[in-house]
Amino acid sequence: MKDVVQGYLRAHLDLIEQLHRHPGPMLDLAARLTRTLSSGGRVFAFGNGGSAADAQHFCAELVGGFRLKNAHRAAVSLVADAAVLTALGNDYGYDEIFAVQLRALAAPGDLALGLTTSGRSPNVLRGLETARELGAQTVCLCGNHTELVGPLADLVLSIPADETSLIQEAHGIVLHLCALLVERAEQERCR
Repeated sequence: MKDVVQGYLRAHLDLIEQLHRHPGPMLDLAARLTRTLSSGGRVFAFGNGGSAADAQHFCAELVGGFRLKNAHRAAVSLVADAAVLTALGNDYGYDEIFAVQLRALAAPGDLALGLTTSGRSPNVLRGLETARELGAQTVCLCGNHTELVGPLADLVLSIPADETSLIQEAHGIVLHLCALLVERAEQERCR
């Protein structure tokens, strides 16, 4: 069991070290988020399963404040409303659950953040495609497989891993860092 624990933690540390050596995409995402929010745009986040939980968590950090509890930002999780999700899944099909919401809510100047560890989730791909058609910025957090998301996203932040749990854990770190960087940028602007 000790070998399992140490092997898993070693894989995690190796992945974090790779992110540490290449912070550019994280800085780019934080800058895009900061520009969007400071100009009155909104962030829409979405994904499936663990990525859905990450999308909700990230929106909670933006709306409620990450470290600064008096800073509230316009962020909407497209996975949080069970009635909307089930109605859209029933009426339009599961692949359309994010696209329909974005058509109703998103506008130019907003940012759509799709999370898909596989890089292949049809509903996330449709969401990104729809956001782009609406003139919103598109960002995708994914794992190694970027061939389908690449043409749909203005920024692809690829985690160099294939194991879902490692990708999700890295996404959580990236999103926390971005929430922190957004707050830091706001503090700098207010000085």
